[in-house]
Amino acid sequence: MRRYRLTGFDGPASLREERCEIPRPGPRQVLVRMRAWSLNHRDLLIAHGRYSRDIAPGLVPLSDGAGEVVETGPEVTAWRPGDAVAGLFLPDWRSGRPRVDRALGGSVDGVLAEYVVFDEEAVVAAPAHLGFAEAATLPCAALTAWQAVVEVGGLHPGQTVLTLGSGGVSVFALQFAAAGGARVISTSGSPAKLERLRELGAAEVIDHAREPEWGARAAVSAGGGVDHVVEVGGAGTMRQSITAARVGGRISVIGVLGGGTGISPVPLLRKVLCVQGVQVGSAEMFRAMNRALEQRRIRPVIDREFPFSEAGAAFRHLEAAGHIGKVVITAD
Repeated sequence: MRRYRLTGFDGPASLREERCEIPRPGPRQVLVRMRAWSLNHRDLLIAHGRYSRDIAPGLVPLSDGAGEVVETGPEVTAWRPGDAVAGLFLPDWRSGRPRVDRALGGSVDGVLAEYVVFDEEAVVAAPAHLGFAEAATLPCAALTAWQAVVEVGGLHPGQTVLTLGSGGVSVFALQFAAAGGARVISTSGSPAKLERLRELGAAEVIDHAREPEWGARAAVSAGGGVDHVVEVGGAGTMRQSITAARVGGRISVIGVLGGGTGISPVPLLRKVLCVQGVQVGSAEMFRAMNRALEQRRIRPVIDREFPFSEAGAAFRHLEAAGHIGKVVITAD
């Protein structure tokens, strides 16, 4: 079989394809023939050596993928050959309190290989209405957005939710919030992307390139502040997110796309804000999200697909930051 490794941390140029034997599943494990994979901003940070000093060269990258079970090991009862599944970003977090020690494509090898062995409880059934390319977008970005908006955000009709940009997490958050009856305000610095965000359900869009004080604009639009900000920019956008939030509102902190430096906690205290870090989600959350996707017939937004043999081009496309939604790799 073929798989990719990161031989160093020089970005997409460090990706190397290699051939190796197909692994065999052990007790309570399943062998999955991977049919599609998707990229996250985290994968770029890892490829450039900017994610963690604990990651050594030789890592098999990517956390997100979907495929079909082709073999089951002894004692497996949940799966049969032919079942369509997606892997868990955090393979040890099944339910309850977070278990974040192991994460695919980071602290342990990821899934950018033609065949991958998973523990039988570290995969979930792919939504029946989605193809493999769509299902591959779910393990990180979709589940992170689901936990932020629904599990901890308490989504209900009439809420106002602010999403930042047009990346995977933000687009999924927009789709989930709009489907749940919330009024969504979305930002972007591209007029074309703003129009697409409207098409996906944003009630209002803000061009942050033209309005650098977009937090105040969002607060006024929401009649005194938004209920929930899905914050993916980090320190570079947090001040505006605090401005946008209502007194007693919530900010779900997910990413660090915007860079920047530290902020004062005083505005958080004055507004009595709930600021919570969100780390993807559990298998239980994943299954709940998939039920909602099927019931609402929600389909992931895929910007572009690349063949497995052109994985490096997929990384470079994501790095160019012109995408809306997800960048996907599909089996040759």
